[in-house]
Amino acid sequence: MTKLIGRYRKLSSIFASIVVVWFILFPIVWVGLASFKDGTEVKSASPIFTPTFENYRIIFDQFEFGTLLLNSLIVCIGVVLVTVPFAGLGAYALARFRIPGKRALLVLILATQFFPPVVMVLPYFSIFRDLQLLDSYTALIIINLTRTIPFCMWLLYGFMDGLPVEIEEAAMVDGCSELQIFRRVTGPLAVPGFITAAIFAFILSWNEFLYAFLIGTREKRTAIIGLVNTVGERDVLWEQMSAAGMVVMIPMLFMAYAIRKYFVEGITMGAVK
Repeated sequence: MTKLIGRYRKLSSIFASIVVVWFILFPIVWVGLASFKDGTEVKSASPIFTPTFENYRIIFDQFEFGTLLLNSLIVCIGVVLVTVPFAGLGAYALARFRIPGKRALLVLILATQFFPPVVMVLPYFSIFRDLQLLDSYTALIIINLTRTIPFCMWLLYGFMDGLPVEIEEAAMVDGCSELQIFRRVTGPLAVPGFITAAIFAFILSWNEFLYAFLIGTREKRTAIIGLVNTVGERDVLWEQMSAAGMVVMIPMLFMAYAIRKYFVEGITMGAVK
C-alpha cells in the first residue's frame, strides 16, 4: 500500500510538472510558430503550414529592428554598469554599518518600486526636456536606474547580510579599509549575487516599455517598442508582431540559460543567513 501511494505521488508530481511546463511554454511555442506564417495562415490554428522567413526580413528591413536592438543593448549595458556597483555599495553599507532608522530606510527603498510608472511620466518628461535630454540614451538609462538600483540593492542586501562577518573582521585586522574589504573580500564572495543583480537589471531595462515609448523618439527607441510598429492602420500584423516578439525574447532566453547556475545560487544564498 505504501509503495502504491508513493508511486501515485510520483506520477502526480510528474503530471503536474508537465502541465506547468506546458502552461509556460505554450505561449512561446505559439508565438514562435506564428512568426513563420504568412498573413493568411497566422489566423488559423492549424499546426500544418508552409514556413516562411519573410516576417523576419520585413521587421529588419522596414521596421529597422537592427537599430532598435542596438539601442536596447546600449541602454541595458549602461544600466547594468551603473546599477551593479552602486547597488552593491549601498547593500554593503546597509548590511554592515549601524545606520539609524535602517529598517525604515529599507522599507522606503522598497516602496519606490510600488509607484505606477505612469505617475512619473510627466515629471520625468519635464525634467529631461529642461535638461535637453529628450531622445537620448542618457535619459533612458537614468530612468531605468531609478527602478533597478533600489531593486538590486534589496537583492544584494539579503545576499551580503548572509555572508560571514568574521572574514571581513580578519581583513580589517590586517589593515584593510572598508573599501578594500568590499573590493577584495566581500566583492569576490558576492559574485553570484552581483551576477543575479546584473541579470535583473538587464531584464528590467530590456522590457521597459512606457518610458522608452514616451521619451525616446524613433531614433532612440528600444526593441520592445518595435512591437508597436507592427500595428497597422486597420489591423495588427500578427505574423510580424510574432517575429518581433521572438527577436525580443530570444536574447533573454539565451542569457538566462547561459547563467542559470549563478542565477540560482544568487537567489538561494541570499535567502539563508
